[in-house]
Amino acid sequence: MTGTVSVQNSSRRLSQPLQVRYCADFWNKFRGLMLQDNIGLNGGALLVEDKDSRMNASIHMLFMRFDIAAIWINSDNQVVDVQVARRWRLAYLPVQPARYILEAHVSQADNFHVGDQITFTHD
Repeated sequence: MTGTVSVQNSSRRLSQPLQVRYCADFWNKFRGLMLQDNIGLNGGALLVEDKDSRMNASIHMLFMRFDIAAIWINSDNQVVDVQVARRWRLAYLPVQPARYILEAHVSQADNFHVGDQITFTHD
């Protein structure tokens, strides 16, 4: 599946759901937000893995032009880690296994906390 996904934090309502690009195949996940000039406050990408993992859920920030909020979410749609990922850093891994990596505007980092329940709606 490709397209756009609406992301809402069920534990602490966002003023507006995030509208992010759904990235489930290798090339879309590899690219993520790399080489983009910027993203909107409610934009980003949702990288989807086959199962929960720490290693497969790692991200790199090489060739990134801006910092992002990296929100890792497990198969139960629960946030397991939130980090501000700085551009040009080699790697970030979640502290717990995750299936989904939400890459969002850096300002979104404060809107997600470990334990929050997340809802995805395919547009």
